[in-house]
Amino acid sequence: MGRRNQTVVSEFLLLGLPIEPLQQDLFYALFLAVYLTTVLGNLIIIVLIQLGSHLHTPMYLFLSNLSFSDLCSSSVTIPKLLQNMESQDPSIPYAACLTQMYFFLLFAGLESFLLVVMAYDRYVAICFPLHYAS
Repeated sequence: MGRRNQTVVSEFLLLGLPIEPLQQDLFYALFLAVYLTTVLGNLIIIVLIQLGSHLHTPMYLFLSNLSFSDLCSSSVTIPKLLQNMESQDPSIPYAACLTQMYFFLLFAGLESFLLVVMAYDRYVAICFPLHYAS
C-alpha cells in the first residue's frame, strides 16, 4: 500500500485586498457604509411592503422576498470581510468557510429563482391580462 497524504485542512488564510495599510481604514469605512446602506434599504423595502395594504400583490410579495434574500446574501459575506480587515488574523476555519459558501450559494440561487418568477409574473400580467388575478 502506497503512502498517502494525511494532511487535514483546518483553516484557510484569506489574502484580502491588495491595498496599502494607510488606506485600510478608508476601505473599511467604505465597505461598512455600503453594507449598512444595503441592509437599511432592504429593510425599508420589506417594512413598507408589509405596512401598505395596497402593496399586497404578487409582484410586491416577490419584491419583498427578493429584498430579504439580498439582505441575507450580503449578511453572509460582508461581516467576515469587515472582521478580517479589522483584525490581524485573516483566517477562516474550514467549517465556517463551508457554511459561508453554502448560505451564499443558497441565497444566490434563491435570488435567481425569484427573478425568474418575477419575470414570468410580469409576462402573464402583460400577455394574459384577463387570466391574471390582481
